[in-house]
Amino acid sequence: MASLAARLTTRAPLRIAGRRMYHKPSSRAASVLSGSLNTSQSPPPSPLEEIPSRQALSFPCVDAHAQRQSKIESALLNSFAPSCSTSSDTGPEPPYARPNPSSYKVYNHNQPFPLIYSADPLPSFDIAYETWGTLSPAKDNAILLHTGLSASSHAASTAANPAPGWWEKFIGPGKALDTNEFFVICTNVLGGCYGSTGPSSVDPSTLNSQDGPSNYATKFPLLSVFDMVEAQFHLLDHLGIDKLYASVGSSMGAMQSLAAGWLHPGRVGKIVSISGTGRSSPSSIAMRYAQRSILMADPNWNKGFYYDKSPPHTGMKLARQIGTITYRSGPEWEQRFGRQVRTLPESETPRANGVRVPALCPDFLIETYLDHQGESFCLKYDANSLIYISKAMDLFDMTQTAMDELKLAPSGKHAPSQNPDNIPPISLPLRMSPPPSYLADLAQGFRPLKNTPTLILGVQSDFLFPVEQQREVADALKMAGNKDVVYYELGGVWGHDTFLIDVQNVGGAIRGFLS
Repeated sequence: MASLAARLTTRAPLRIAGRRMYHKPSSRAASVLSGSLNTSQSPPPSPLEEIPSRQALSFPCVDAHAQRQSKIESALLNSFAPSCSTSSDTGPEPPYARPNPSSYKVYNHNQPFPLIYSADPLPSFDIAYETWGTLSPAKDNAILLHTGLSASSHAASTAANPAPGWWEKFIGPGKALDTNEFFVICTNVLGGCYGSTGPSSVDPSTLNSQDGPSNYATKFPLLSVFDMVEAQFHLLDHLGIDKLYASVGSSMGAMQSLAAGWLHPGRVGKIVSISGTGRSSPSSIAMRYAQRSILMADPNWNKGFYYDKSPPHTGMKLARQIGTITYRSGPEWEQRFGRQVRTLPESETPRANGVRVPALCPDFLIETYLDHQGESFCLKYDANSLIYISKAMDLFDMTQTAMDELKLAPSGKHAPSQNPDNIPPISLPLRMSPPPSYLADLAQGFRPLKNTPTLILGVQSDFLFPVEQQREVADALKMAGNKDVVYYELGGVWGHDTFLIDVQNVGGAIRGFLS
């Protein structure tokens, strides 16, 4: 085998930019390889060897995250719940917090409950709920308020829980849901973690286990929005309420409000659907899938079995950051943050050549905002509930084709005929652009809602549920024969979260429609 020196001193061809060139090793390199160089006489150092080494950048955000994780693990070892960031300096966001069990009521359904996507029923379930106002003697003034993905039953303050609720400015005397006139009910949905049965609940089949009770975790069955609504109607039966004055909801709650009227057309007087859809779009499915993917990639998620271990803090934080991006709008963030960076004392502001040195940790105000939103939410909500409920939103589809596949049909004596011979033809609305291919199918699916007055609210800056989807719901309802559809399209810069913030326009539209 040829020696290394012989091989390296051979003139080898090099190809540079398409040209064949030859390189001859220096005499010093050749001497070293041949062993003839006197290494005791070292040449003076070159300028390159005198350049000082650079210090690595600091990452206080990474250090802070590690400290937070350490505190969480320490709290678990000492058997007390880790606390969450409670700073309220986050802008117009409503409060989200885990309610105290003593502040809500619980309905227990102790009979097997069939589910659409499960061969086996839930053996039983709990639904946490709160109420405002007074139920009339005829029990005809009840409004069922449906929540978004992660909200609790605490929509407004009560005597038992005076803390502001997530819809505080919309519920009360003289407000959109006027408690002088209506009896308002809000539940934590089936699959949630704020008092209702979900993945974090104890699996009753383990109550007599030798290892002791354990949580459902991902043994919990997959849910649909229709399952959630049916569970709510069992609560209404328990309360003796045969017919709702109205079914009201925003975001996922808007899906539920439509589903309630569809499943029980004779038990829902009016529908209010705000920033919702009749069919989850590929774009919203993609955004929720990204959140689930990053959460499930957290090793602490452990395929859903983490309840006696450290929770998937990192995955939840990042998933919430993605979610927050979909809830707001670029124009709002331009107004609130622009390209501003966080301010530090001059002594702590790194500079080079008289210029502020940027950081790879949150530096722009929009970055610090997202970091805070993720951190403040990550331990307030159960990771499995986020996965299960967001998947239920993805599965939501009220086209006739989808409803037939699920073998669903409206219940009650007021349900419209499903006989195809009795269904008049669907006529497409007048449009400047071609309607979506599924619009006629959605209109067919909406037939059970043709006699229910419905208010549809859309928001032009909504990124998660674009306003075109609310236009489609309104068009499909009219195509289905509903002659009492009211549609409003709102401006503003708050994006999807407009329903939480714009009291004047959202609240005014609701109050006018319900009166």
